[in-house]
Amino acid sequence: MALSSEPQPKKVWASLITNLSYLPGLLTLHHSLRRTQTTYPFIALYTPTFPESGLSALTARGIRTLAVPAIKPAITDRKYDADPRFAETWNKLVVFSLQDVFDRVVLLDGDMLVRKNMDELMEIPLDGDANEHEDGEEDEHDGLGSGRRVFAASHACACNPMKKAHYPAHWNPRNCAFTTQHKTPTIAQSTGAPSTSGVGMLNSGLLVVKPSLATFRAIETLLNAPEKVNSYTFPDQELLSEAFRGRWVPLPYVYNALKTMRAGDVHGPIWRDGEVKNVHYIFAVKPWQEEPPSKEGEEQEGEGDVNEWWWEANWERQRGERERGIEDGY
Repeated sequence: MALSSEPQPKKVWASLITNLSYLPGLLTLHHSLRRTQTTYPFIALYTPTFPESGLSALTARGIRTLAVPAIKPAITDRKYDADPRFAETWNKLVVFSLQDVFDRVVLLDGDMLVRKNMDELMEIPLDGDANEHEDGEEDEHDGLGSGRRVFAASHACACNPMKKAHYPAHWNPRNCAFTTQHKTPTIAQSTGAPSTSGVGMLNSGLLVVKPSLATFRAIETLLNAPEKVNSYTFPDQELLSEAFRGRWVPLPYVYNALKTMRAGDVHGPIWRDGEVKNVHYIFAVKPWQEEPPSKEGEEQEGEGDVNEWWWEANWERQRGERERGIEDGY
């Protein structure tokens, strides 16, 4: 595992990158984090498939890097033809193995945009931080990987608003954890539904992790079980949800606000633009792969499109980079 030359901090934001297709997203994610005046650094975790040209782009922008090994199931016949991007998401599980490098990692997908400071995520009590949690009671399962606060994440939305045919039949609004909060929208801004609500599955776009060998070994056990791996529709997040069912900390949607949730007939009843801290541009087509909803500098009427939020941050990033002489097309 190769470190960049400077000393590594113990608590970091991180994003994993495996190829150039996500580089515009990661760069704008990094820029959006800096805009929030976070006190914690950002590190790009990259696998062996990430090319030198990408590393040069990161270096030019002063982004720290850490080489990590690729993570794949030992044996699997499972193909992800309907969602090819899922073939790469196993790699995110490597973050749980970085106990020799970091005390806390908040892993962010490269298709996210941070809109408000989230530094409080660095202090959420997790197993192994101490023998006492925020409720003041000792945890009977304080062992790393075996407690009830192994990591933190937000729920997956089980509504299937895009009507994807390969999604499980029970993924519908009635079985979505966020639906349970429609009658209490104020509470939904600060409190997640219990981790076993709905389908009981997390979305791995944002993970608050205290890396540990014990946790990673529990993950490896399922990675080495072909019958399990081949049954997963949603690779890494389904594995984590099964391995640690009822033992992860549910974060409110504001930390991983899936863009489809904003629609009135999805989770509009709880979505509040002003409360959202981090937007997740889920599904295959990303903002940088589409035409922007408006021209740079053009004023938008009304609330605007969530893609517009991304483009405004991206344009701001690119303007600043041009001023510093960085013009590499990203």
